[in-house]
Amino acid sequence: MNDSELIRVVPSARQLALQKMEFYAFVHFTVNTFTDREWGDGTEDPAVFNPTGLNPDQWVDSIREAGMKGLILTCKHHDGFCLWPSRYTEHSVKNSPCGKDVVKETADACRRGGIRFGVYLSPWDRNQPLYGTGKPYDDYFVNQLTELLTGYGDIFSVWFDGACGEGPNGKKQIYDWERYYRVIRELQPGACIHVCGPDIRWCGNEAGKTRPSEWSVVPRRTMDTEKIASLSQQKDDLSFRLRPIRAQDLDLGSREILKNETDLIWYPAEVNTSIRPGWFWHESENSQVKPLDRLIQIYLNSVGGNATFLLNIPPDRRGLFHEKDVERLREFGDFLRNSFRKNLLEEAERISAPDSEEDHGISCLVPEDDQYYFPLSGLPEIRVSWNSPQRITYAVIREHLPLSQRIEQFEIWADRNGSPECLYRGTTVGNKRIVRLENCLTSSVLLRITDARGTPAIEQIAFY
Repeated sequence: MNDSELIRVVPSARQLALQKMEFYAFVHFTVNTFTDREWGDGTEDPAVFNPTGLNPDQWVDSIREAGMKGLILTCKHHDGFCLWPSRYTEHSVKNSPCGKDVVKETADACRRGGIRFGVYLSPWDRNQPLYGTGKPYDDYFVNQLTELLTGYGDIFSVWFDGACGEGPNGKKQIYDWERYYRVIRELQPGACIHVCGPDIRWCGNEAGKTRPSEWSVVPRRTMDTEKIASLSQQKDDLSFRLRPIRAQDLDLGSREILKNETDLIWYPAEVNTSIRPGWFWHESENSQVKPLDRLIQIYLNSVGGNATFLLNIPPDRRGLFHEKDVERLREFGDFLRNSFRKNLLEEAERISAPDSEEDHGISCLVPEDDQYYFPLSGLPEIRVSWNSPQRITYAVIREHLPLSQRIEQFEIWADRNGSPECLYRGTTVGNKRIVRLENCLTSSVLLRITDARGTPAIEQIAFY
């Protein structure tokens, strides 16, 4: 494919809005919290679900403190227990001592706290006798999906995984994904569908690992990766016309990978991991909350590597985030606020494009929400100069995604003791690239784009 074909692929409005959120929370909460398990089997007595101090406002306060902009609640995990009083099953909060509609309590808390609300609904239901019956189970699943999409206000995310196994009848289900998608598009057209869906893809692991080069433009068949994974638990004769694509592949969108593809889509990555070893709360893990340095590393590599970051925080048996988790979230929020408080570009003496005849003084740039838009042509170089040396820890670059993802290689240079020195060579940029410069002291920095798909469209450059 040539450059014009590659950059013709751009995000939808819903995808762009989700990518701009960058960092948001998963909240895993169900009967597993009380049975000390990760996967329930659907035989749990609803009476075990008894949070004595349920307070989603506390969740939202901690999530906001950490700098996150949304919350996705596990409304129903594989055990089939519903955190809302579903009309279609008795395996729900309506038959628990809690008695509260946890989904509503959480959605309302998100609105009060000014963050967005999303839902996780497992397609595997280990409690439901209809599981494995084809259309009757799909009708059941769609009925529950409809309840969640019509009763709780605006939804920014519907998170599906491909989990598939036997139901209580010993049968397995082949999911009617296309039907699920149609329902979501009709009822919540602004919601992104994640993982087993057409909008946001899984990064390929749950450990917070990232790719050095993350492309949002990938083969359309990448969208079927997780659906095929779920089908592979039911069929052993899957075949592929082209090379197989796995969510774990290190390269999904380079020119070499795309050269024989005929159909491309915009399909950005999401990095998901838990603040603890498990996805649900376990008392034995209270001392195993991820260290601050590890969370920082994941953030810089995910949000700073053209992916979004979905961090799970599981409530304990009180229905609260544990004090250790709250403390870590506060520390992480402090890191973000301290590290990215002031863009040093605002104090620059001059911003210029050395490869052109025009010298863009800072007055030529149009600030909007602390972003600066650069009119560029060709493969640009942009130099930023200050009257006095500045100590720079982070450089941030963003592309203008409505014009696709274009940058393939770039360099950052700085004047060090009167001589130019290359501090960093990178590949993709996309929504955001955060480059750690280890406290570089300099009065001049040069960003050089060395390879791109067409003319680069840089939306923001920032130094902190």
